[in-house]
Amino acid sequence: MSQDQTDGGGSGTAPAGTGPPEHAEPAGDAETAAYAELPEYAERVLDVADLIPPGRVMTYGDIAEWLGEGGPRQVGRTMALYGSAVPWWRVVRADGTLLPAHELRALDHYRAEGTPLREASRHAEGHIPRIDMRRARWDGGGSGGRAAGKAGATREEEEREHGDGPGDEAHT
Repeated sequence: MSQDQTDGGGSGTAPAGTGPPEHAEPAGDAETAAYAELPEYAERVLDVADLIPPGRVMTYGDIAEWLGEGGPRQVGRTMALYGSAVPWWRVVRADGTLLPAHELRALDHYRAEGTPLREASRHAEGHIPRIDMRRARWDGGGSGGRAAGKAGATREEEEREHGDGPGDEAHT
């Protein structure tokens, strides 16, 4: 596990991937011990997050849909509490905006992995790019382009349903 995956940073409520100190890794086989203490739902969420290939992302809602349980908020809460054990930057908001207080760390990961990004307009606060959801979203299969749980839907159907074209806000 890399330093970036375990280093929290930020303040306020625990954003995705930070994990509070009480969930620090125990000595010994850290991964086994950490997973042994997780609630079943959290373990399932983290397992899905672990499957997302470099350069691809899933939304909080995509993961909930994949699991057939919970919703985006439950996945987000799980990631906030336990997400430091997995590549947290690959679990994102449906509109592709980067996680507040973690934008620069996530951006470093996205650039290193070749995650498709959309440059921010000059009018956007901080000029931070966002993820190009149309190209980066992973459906849980090979190199698929559909959102998780949308078997049979074409990319065009997904775009119409979610409105994740340029300038649109996607919905989960």
